[in-house]
Amino acid sequence: MPPSTQTLSRPQARRIALAAQGFCDPPHATPTMRTLDRALARTGVLQVDSVNVLQRAHYMPLYSRMGPYDTDLLHRAAERRPRRVVEYWAHVQAFMPVDLWPVMQHRMADHRARRGKWRALAEEPALEARVLAAVEELGAATSREVAARLGEGPAASKEQWGWNWSTTRRVLDYLFTVGDLAIASRNSQFEIRYDLPERVLPPEVLAAAVPDVREAAVELVRRAARSHGVATERCLADYYRMRAAPAPGLASAREAVATLVETGELEPVRVEGWSRPAYLHRDARLPRRVGARTLLSPFDPVVWERERTERIFDFRYRIEIYTPAAQRVHGYYVLPFLLGDRLVARVDLKADRRAPGGVLVVQASHAEPGAPAHTAEELLVELRRLAGWLGLQDLRVEPCGDLAPRLGALQGPG
Repeated sequence: MPPSTQTLSRPQARRIALAAQGFCDPPHATPTMRTLDRALARTGVLQVDSVNVLQRAHYMPLYSRMGPYDTDLLHRAAERRPRRVVEYWAHVQAFMPVDLWPVMQHRMADHRARRGKWRALAEEPALEARVLAAVEELGAATSREVAARLGEGPAASKEQWGWNWSTTRRVLDYLFTVGDLAIASRNSQFEIRYDLPERVLPPEVLAAAVPDVREAAVELVRRAARSHGVATERCLADYYRMRAAPAPGLASAREAVATLVETGELEPVRVEGWSRPAYLHRDARLPRRVGARTLLSPFDPVVWERERTERIFDFRYRIEIYTPAAQRVHGYYVLPFLLGDRLVARVDLKADRRAPGGVLVVQASHAEPGAPAHTAEELLVELRRLAGWLGLQDLRVEPCGDLAPRLGALQGPG
């Protein structure tokens, strides 16, 4: 980098990152579709995950930015005309704005060349044609409904948990990754309903010009940079799961970063404590302060790249869902607590919906080193707000973690 490169302190980088993610946007008393559009413009994508110990992953980032909101807003945006978002492999499985569909065509073409994730699945054009015909006839349908239409029974084996999909399910997934099908919605069991793209996406999206690979790379990095505010090349690549280095047929983040630096959309900067070069988006805000008080999902864009989380917040974060219980440090489903511009605590939460009235269970609560003295008080306010949004009438604090005694005392008997 040239000697004149701007240097940002770690607190400045932190405030820039949080502003880019929408934590400085003025709250709306009652979140509306306009509020949701604004939040989606900040995050760019909403990761989808099946874990439901608290709330599905894609609902939580909106709550963290908008406060308690009617989740039907997201259902409307994803399932009704005019559709605003659609599921695709944008980060991992994620909701993305519908206008990214043409930008993802290069990724769909790569999946087609590699047969999606099912490399061992032999090409069966006749079966693919039958599956497509079944969806065309049925309309939005789950894999079970399509399999029944084709006369195929459900997958018989549970031995390979998570991947014991029927042949029909694998073909549907392949057709989705290559863009021959789209996801119309999910049912109450979280099963995907597939449909033809022309019955899911707005016609103007399907008619839009498809950018070449280089143009697509620039657009994805541009969006990643807006959502990050300031970031390394690695972070910019990870946001839409791009390759950093050039690869045949795929968007390259490195070349796109160079292009955006040349056009002035990105400015090379140094950030205190970062070993890698960083890039500041030209529209990034540096607020004087961030007044946030909210819990973040493990799948929130602020924390999903764990190395970035550690650099910006000095917060080492690992999801422990797949760690044996005896080896967990902080718990099963742990949410960082954002207070101001710092991550000051973490709580292991569970929504016990079988208990009378429903209970938000704080299974463990830990303060971070240097957390302010009023952390427990602020966290309790947030826990009660979250419980209310989830429709849970009670809050229970378990005696686990160094923050639990104070949190439990504030909560009182109950």
